[in-house]
Amino acid sequence: MQNPQNLLSRFVANLLRKKNPDEFLEQSAAGGLKKSLNAFDLIILGISAIIGAGIFVMIGSAVIGTTERVGAGPALVISIVLVAIACIFPALCYAEFASMIPVSGSAYIYTFATMGEFPAWMMGWVLMLEYAIGTIAVASSWTGYLIKLFEGFPALPEALKNPPVWLINDYNSAVTANPDASIPHFLGMPFCINLPAMIIITIIGLILLKGIQESANFAKIMVFVKVAVIALFIGVGAFYVRPENWTPFAPFGVKGILMGAFAIFYAYIGFDAISTAAEETKNPQKNLPIGLIGSLLICSLIYGLVTIVLTGMIPMSQIDLKAPIAAAMSFIGQDWFAGAIAIGALAGLTSVLLVLQFGTTRILYAMARDGFLPPIMKKVHPKFQTPWVITVISTILILIGSLFINMQVAAELAIFGTFTSFVIVCIGIILLRKTEPNRPRPFKVPCCPWFPIIGIVFCSGLMIVALREVKTSAMLFPLWLVLGVVIYFMYGYQSNRKQVALKLQHVEESNSEDKVLR
Repeated sequence: MQNPQNLLSRFVANLLRKKNPDEFLEQSAAGGLKKSLNAFDLIILGISAIIGAGIFVMIGSAVIGTTERVGAGPALVISIVLVAIACIFPALCYAEFASMIPVSGSAYIYTFATMGEFPAWMMGWVLMLEYAIGTIAVASSWTGYLIKLFEGFPALPEALKNPPVWLINDYNSAVTANPDASIPHFLGMPFCINLPAMIIITIIGLILLKGIQESANFAKIMVFVKVAVIALFIGVGAFYVRPENWTPFAPFGVKGILMGAFAIFYAYIGFDAISTAAEETKNPQKNLPIGLIGSLLICSLIYGLVTIVLTGMIPMSQIDLKAPIAAAMSFIGQDWFAGAIAIGALAGLTSVLLVLQFGTTRILYAMARDGFLPPIMKKVHPKFQTPWVITVISTILILIGSLFINMQVAAELAIFGTFTSFVIVCIGIILLRKTEPNRPRPFKVPCCPWFPIIGIVFCSGLMIVALREVKTSAMLFPLWLVLGVVIYFMYGYQSNRKQVALKLQHVEESNSEDKVLR
């Protein structure tokens, strides 16, 4: 019988077992994913992720607040600067990691290389909040703008312009939108289905199944449309700016600015998905840092300009929560712009969905290769060279989640997931600088460890402030973490042990063959 102390020591050692970055590179070389992305493609993916729900949906609540939190008012432009600062330091850390370990998996891989197996599993589990749950929130917004687009065409059937509330919402949102709505029941349970959201999620899944270059080309089209609409808004709206609308500049003080930063942070969810494309990038050591930092700076500038124009065009009290930009143009008598806004919003939200679903599949693919998920999930399509099984499964799971998860709660959970991943990546860079100081780094975070520490402080501070304000998601986030722990110890731990044992057996057999040959 083995000594209980030895068993405990081995158990802890397994939990903290790290993988050398070279192991990930070997896995990548044998994986077979197609390398076809350049720096411009990565910047497009970043803009696809960042410019979407933040501008077309969340900017309204970031300015005026909601029932659970105050807003920033015109001082949202300061909130955007804070968010850009909070993101730029983690972005530098992502760039260093991605240039050293250019494989699918993003923060999950980086955590495995610096902190060990169990922290890596939890990081992957948290990333599902950022990507998969974030997809559900964005898809709900997509439905709202689709209906607004339909409303602009009088010739369309009334059923498209004014569909039943239970056909375009999850149950919670349907009841909130119309408490008196007649909601059908199935087996005694209320039946609500956000049909447009489910359709667009399915379409995006099929595009991702076809290939990464096809996905990037689709993203380019969507980015062109939404950037054109935003440029038109800034160009037209600038002539209607009235400086008196910027007074009071910060009606809710520092607290409002911080909560505005928390709300607008939702816009930046997914920009780190660029790093999940590392394995499918040509010359990743050079192109990944350009894609990460370039897209972040471009989008922060665009967000700042939109905020200045929006808050200058219209008094804060009259900003619309659901469609702030379209409503602002109506306020100044430019109703013709509503249709263009709806098209731009749909393009923006569609590109965000593409990047978030892409990130979901690549994280899960990396976890499957490490033995945390069933082996079938790491299969690569022989023709398209995409992880097709995990793409199909993740799309189905997101479809199921869209039936039950409330949009606002999903958005807040996605934000908490993003904050957590940023903090862990910053910590990981500090650790790897200590443990492997001589490893080649094509890109290095300047002023290390101070820049990563600043990233940790900013992201942790915003998360702590938000936890006190958003009650529902503040309770669900720890529950999500507990569920991740349970799944790891019920399945992931043993499954990974089997993979490690098989790998050791393969190494021993190879060594034996070498001895016989010699």
